[in-house]
Amino acid sequence: MDKKSSQWTPLTILELSGKYWASFALHAGVELDIFTLLDEEGMTEEEITAELGISRRGATALLNALSAMNLLVKEGDIFFDSREAVEFLSKNSPEYLGYMIRHHHYISNAWSTLPDSVRKGEPARESLLHNPKEKELEAFEMGMFNSATLIAPRVAEAIDLGGKSSFLDLGGGSGTYAIHFCLRYPGLKATVFDLPQVRPFAETLIARFGLGSRISFVDGDFNKDPIPQGFDAAWLSHILHGEGPEPAAGIVKKAAASLNPGGMLLIHEFILDNGGNSPLFPALFSLNMLVGTKEGKAYTHDELTAFMKNASVAGIEMLDPIAQAQSRILKGVKSS
Repeated sequence: MDKKSSQWTPLTILELSGKYWASFALHAGVELDIFTLLDEEGMTEEEITAELGISRRGATALLNALSAMNLLVKEGDIFFDSREAVEFLSKNSPEYLGYMIRHHHYISNAWSTLPDSVRKGEPARESLLHNPKEKELEAFEMGMFNSATLIAPRVAEAIDLGGKSSFLDLGGGSGTYAIHFCLRYPGLKATVFDLPQVRPFAETLIARFGLGSRISFVDGDFNKDPIPQGFDAAWLSHILHGEGPEPAAGIVKKAAASLNPGGMLLIHEFILDNGGNSPLFPALFSLNMLVGTKEGKAYTHDELTAFMKNASVAGIEMLDPIAQAQSRILKGVKSS
């Protein structure tokens, strides 16, 4: 068998190795809030330096790098945001992605110790939710809102909840999916179940969408605490990958038990093919779980299906990709 791939040459390997340079330049621009500063009018390097309280040497290097990346535009000695930076990197934009970018930055130290995590099979950092620092927790929760908002409206449109009146968003964080399912289905009421420190983020966003009378938040740890009962549908979005196989199976069983007979169970995850080595994003995401959790990983289609069958869920099917290929949805119905 020919094991040579046309994808890789010495040049492409070295380009991959150094890609974090560009990532960290983006992180720095967001952390220093350069894009918000420049979203309405251009400024000189001297003006930016004074406004942000940063060094002239650092400003020169970072501003020129961001311009070379086409995130900033440089005309003479004036720097402007690119059109995309105004839309996605300024805090004044409703499409702001900066929280997720900040989250990526905060977990980068853990990734730098990946060889040790591989040797030991142990995480290099504690969970942000169980030992939160305020700015890290904000970046995580609002970052999850950033990323979920990109696909939640299309997910809610693709999954038929017509005739269902109660919806559980288990481990739902800021409640993004509960919000968009309720927007799509006016007769639906939802419950977000998550840790108490997440409540302020969820309640702020629920209020922003005018859904305070239809979405409630219940404090709890889905690994330890009982969860509410009597739902027509339960949504588990990106919570199983943080757990090992036994706890993950227990969460699925607990979620299924919360459903009314005939209720719908929906699992949204970065799902690996059964060989475990594709698609690329879930395979890399398993490394993120290695450095960040005690037992977490990306699960294969067969593993998740087994969890559902063991929880008395039948009629299991994988939905077609809705918005991004790296995440998929499994749907099933409580059979007893």
